[in-house]
Amino acid sequence: MTRTPVRAALPALLSAALTAVAMAASQGVLAAPKSKDNDGARYTMADFAKVTKIDSHVHLHNADPAFIDAARKLGFKVLTINVDYPDFPPLDEQQQAAIELRKARPADVAWAVSFSSDTSDQPGWLDATKQRVDAGLRAGAVGVKVWKNIGMSLRDKQGQLVMIDDARFTPLFTYFEDKGITMLGHQGEPHNCWLPLDKMTVINDREYFAHHPQYHMALHPEMPSWEDQMAARDRMVAAHPKLKFVGMHMASLERNVDELAAFLDRFPLAKVDLAARIGQLQYQSQLDRAKVRAFMIKYQDRLMYGTDISQPPQQSGAELLKEVEPVWRMHWRYFNTEESFKVSDLKKPVKGLGLPKDVVDKLYHLNAERSYPTAWKAAQ
Repeated sequence: MTRTPVRAALPALLSAALTAVAMAASQGVLAAPKSKDNDGARYTMADFAKVTKIDSHVHLHNADPAFIDAARKLGFKVLTINVDYPDFPPLDEQQQAAIELRKARPADVAWAVSFSSDTSDQPGWLDATKQRVDAGLRAGAVGVKVWKNIGMSLRDKQGQLVMIDDARFTPLFTYFEDKGITMLGHQGEPHNCWLPLDKMTVINDREYFAHHPQYHMALHPEMPSWEDQMAARDRMVAAHPKLKFVGMHMASLERNVDELAAFLDRFPLAKVDLAARIGQLQYQSQLDRAKVRAFMIKYQDRLMYGTDISQPPQQSGAELLKEVEPVWRMHWRYFNTEESFKVSDLKKPVKGLGLPKDVVDKLYHLNAERSYPTAWKAAQ
């Protein structure tokens, strides 16, 4: 079965992006206008390490809790997500690392199980997958990740791509629905993937696809379109109205908050994380800051903070923290202040949204805690 390693949280790419963010952060704030309604209802940069925060989308493949301990000092807990991605360790190794981290730091680490779809056309796959998911849940998993290889690389015996609404997956998703199992869905790619390089909205995407044309869908018209991917995902969610669905990466609707709002309105149980798409959100706020801010406030109960950071097995916690802390601080600046500052994804400075404290608390931890109610709890 053909399996193309499509783009995901690539360690080399992410490392370059994090380095660029750190360089931008080191240049400091360009302007810091006073808030017109600074009545104590907003957090400041001085509050960063004091406030409870959850990065609800990371991939930690090193069982040493050093990174977790360092993150805790900055107020962070994490959700580490297993993914059936060929550039990551095998699923069993990912799972073992996640279980060990949770056992070591149960109040600070939660994890999500995943499965392989490679043999999903074979007898016994469904039962084996249910058993794997159930075993993961018994070991403390708070949900199950379903990745974009379904729709972008998994093929049937005729060589055709298998989409997320294919009938072979219906019994599995019905099982999730009936059992109340949260599905973390990543379908498709950023819309930029289907655009010419000069039309892409953020620098990171433009540089990546320039150097990886094999993954640049604008050069591969034989592949499903972004619209095809979104339509298949929406058909799947619509067919399972009680499914607890979390759309990873702004449900791949990062190009327009109006489109994401329509998705959230259509599927009232759905939530989304912002992982690896905050640059696209910042791009939109450069064009219409008021609209983005209004979106964040209106849908404050449906959004979760995340980064998509990944830690290879050989990377130390100290090395990862050095890369990640500037990103965490930059995002905090964007959501909490009205300062204007440089970011690595955009040529022009971006102005922070200055969100109210209660919105930030939901974005940074309350929504994740409500979505994953068994997570981040120490043993009694």
